[in-house]
Amino acid sequence: MKNSKGWFWIFVGPVLLAFIIVVIVPMITGIYYSFTDWNGIGNDANWVGLKNYTKIFTEDKDFLNAFLFTAKFALVSLITINVIGFGLALLMTKDFKLTNFFRSIFFMPNMIGGLILGFVWQFIFTKGFDSLGKLLDWSFLRGWLSDPTTGFWGLVILMSWQMSGYMMVIYIAAIENIPESSLEAAKIDGANAWQRLRYIIMPLVAPAFTVGLFLTLSNSFKLYDQNLSLTAGGPHNSTQMLAMNIYNTAFKFNKLGLAQAKAVIFLITVAVITLTQIYYSKRREVEM
Repeated sequence: MKNSKGWFWIFVGPVLLAFIIVVIVPMITGIYYSFTDWNGIGNDANWVGLKNYTKIFTEDKDFLNAFLFTAKFALVSLITINVIGFGLALLMTKDFKLTNFFRSIFFMPNMIGGLILGFVWQFIFTKGFDSLGKLLDWSFLRGWLSDPTTGFWGLVILMSWQMSGYMMVIYIAAIENIPESSLEAAKIDGANAWQRLRYIIMPLVAPAFTVGLFLTLSNSFKLYDQNLSLTAGGPHNSTQMLAMNIYNTAFKFNKLGLAQAKAVIFLITVAVITLTQIYYSKRREVEM
C-alpha cells in the first residue's frame, strides 16, 4: 500500500501541480482583480468592491446584449449540432460502401482552426451568397453578414458545420456499442424503425447525449475565434458574443478589473448551466 501511494503521487503530483499553477492560481487572482480598477498596465490596482459588478448590470448594455445573444446562440447550436450529429451517426452505422470515407469527410471540419473556418465562411457568405443572390434574384442571400439576424444564423451554420462531425463520432461509438440482440429482439416483436430508435437506441445512447450536450453547451458559450473572423461582432456589436465582449473590455479599452468581473459572471453562468444539464441528463440515462 505504501509503494502504491508513492507511485500514485509520482504520477499525479506533476499534473496536479500544473493544474494548480495554470488553472487554480489564475482563477483566484482573477477573482481578486474583479474587485479592483486595474487597467492591466500599471501596478496601481485599487480596491473598488462590488462597483464593477454593479456597473455591469446597470450601465453596460453591450455585456447584457452579448449575454442574451450568446445564450440564444448556445441554445440553437445545441439543437442543430446534436440533431445533425446524431442523424449522421445513424447514417454512418448502416452497412454500405464508403462508410469510413464519409466518416472522415464529415469529421474533417473539426480539424480546421476556428479563425480559418471563419474566414472561409465569410468568403462564402459575402461572395458566394451574394453572387448566387444576384444570379437567381434572391434578395435574402445578399449582405448576409451585414444584418444581425443573418449574422446570427451565419454563426450557427459555421458552428454546426464544424462540430457536427465531432458529435457524430461520439454517437457512432455509442450506437455501435448497443447489443445487436436488443435490436433483433425488437424486430421479432414487431417494432418498426421509429419504435426501435425511440425505445431502444435513444435510451441506450443517453450517456453519449450527456457528453454531447455538455461539449456543445460549453463550446458555444466560449466561442471566440469564429466570432472574431466571421463577423467581428458587427454590425454595431449586434453579433458580439460574451468572450469577445470580455476580450475587448480587457485589451481594447484597458479595463482589466471590469473584464475580470465579467469573466467571473461568465464562469459562474457556464458552470451552473453545464452542471444543471449534466445532472438532468444523468437522471435520464439507462444502464445497458
